[in-house]
Amino acid sequence: MLSKVVSVSTVEIQVPPGKNVVFFSDVHLGYGPKTTDVARENLLIEFLAQIAPTTHHLFIVGDLFDYWFDYETVIPRHHFRTLNCLKQLRDSGIGITYLMGNHDFGHHNFFHDELGISIERGDVDATINGTRIYISHGDGKAHNDKGYLILRSVLRNKFALWIYRKLHPNLGIGLASRTSYSSRDFTSSKEFGTKDGLRDFAAEKVAEGFQYVVMGHRHQAAFSHLEGDGISGGGVYINLGHWLTLDPHYAVFSPNQGVKLESVHDSGQQTAKT
Repeated sequence: MLSKVVSVSTVEIQVPPGKNVVFFSDVHLGYGPKTTDVARENLLIEFLAQIAPTTHHLFIVGDLFDYWFDYETVIPRHHFRTLNCLKQLRDSGIGITYLMGNHDFGHHNFFHDELGISIERGDVDATINGTRIYISHGDGKAHNDKGYLILRSVLRNKFALWIYRKLHPNLGIGLASRTSYSSRDFTSSKEFGTKDGLRDFAAEKVAEGFQYVVMGHRHQAAFSHLEGDGISGGGVYINLGHWLTLDPHYAVFSPNQGVKLESVHDSGQQTAKT
């Protein structure tokens, strides 16, 4: 039976007074016409600069890039400005955890070795100032998605990735780009049923004792209170939406205020405290 969870890492973070933790996902740098892609990257860089003074830790919850594949000595040349911005954040002392998504799963060691950014290939069980938060990109958790689970197990296979890295980078990165577009077409045309599998997965995690579940992938920003089961006191499901329009969302955790889902252009949209 195929699992909807690849692996789960445990992270503990203590946020000092005046600082917070920020989550965003599904920027999909590299998708669409160059003009819109540049505008999206400009907005991202402005956003990162804006949050830097008050951010203690940053979670990139998958699909920062529409495709990514790095080799021993080669990385995609585009979006160097974003890479430089992330490096500056790390050099300033901000922790960064990057969860791979279904489009940017081709990480090797560049982010870890050169940028000092942790790459997570599965989900994260985070305890932040005593608050339990489950973080997942969300791919593979929709109902009726067995086909994708099989595809993911093949694409993320260590031997398959090793073979892929034997290709010339121009060919390999080009194939990664085309695979990304094919994956989008498949996902867009697939019928997943009327139930929201990501929300149902979040409800399971709340029943296990998590106070918040933060996910991406679905491209629909959501902020939903989930009731407990008599043992759990309930929790909140947050979906981070996407950046494919210029009104993206992100979430921010403050030790005294819980988690808020905000628009980049209109902060303070919704607040939860459990």
